[in-house]
Amino acid sequence: MSWLWAIIVGLVLGLIAKAILPGKQNIPLWLTTIFGILGSILGNAVAAWIGIDETKGIDWGRHALQLAGAVLIVALGTPLWAMIRGEKQTA
Repeated sequence: MSWLWAIIVGLVLGLIAKAILPGKQNIPLWLTTIFGILGSILGNAVAAWIGIDETKGIDWGRHALQLAGAVLIVALGTPLWAMIRGEKQTA
């Protein structure tokens, strides 16, 4: 069941990250989900590193770091995807 939650959270974080970033991110939905999952993993690692991975109640700090990780991964991954596909990147 944890893989299902990882996919759902990854999809949601990836879509939010695409909405936050300016311009069009021309990546498929499956790659958006993967980038969201990677961003979530990155955010969890940073949260553990700074000591806010386990708190009482809702972990707003951890969730914010997960979203920031997803934004970073989508921002870096979109031009890489375009380069692999041989597409020109537009602003």
